[in-house]
Amino acid sequence: MHIVSIKGTNLPLTDAIKSRVESKATMLEKFTAGFEPAAELRVEVGKSTKHHSKGPFFTAEFQLHVRGTEIRSVALEEDLYHAISQACDQTRRQLKEYKDKLQDRSQKGTRPGKQ
Repeated sequence: MHIVSIKGTNLPLTDAIKSRVESKATMLEKFTAGFEPAAELRVEVGKSTKHHSKGPFFTAEFQLHVRGTEIRSVALEEDLYHAISQACDQTRRQLKEYKDKLQDRSQKGTRPGKQ
């Protein structure tokens, strides 16, 4: 898996934010190890508005393209780092469900007597 882009919206993209996203993305690598071609991850973090100071206005969006599907997760939180963690967890859960679905399809055999 490789990170295609990390984008900041309505906020400067600091080294701390980039390193947080990259560390969370490494958690997803063990789930994307078996896919060919390699999975591509696009991340967008930022503020939903420029003028709010209270409430869940930090957003993190992960878009993971793996063979056969596009997995997208969005999280809104009061803290940017919590939003990144939430979006990563959602992506991981969706990716695990997708891999389980592929596993079930491959293990499902044909009916007896049918070819």
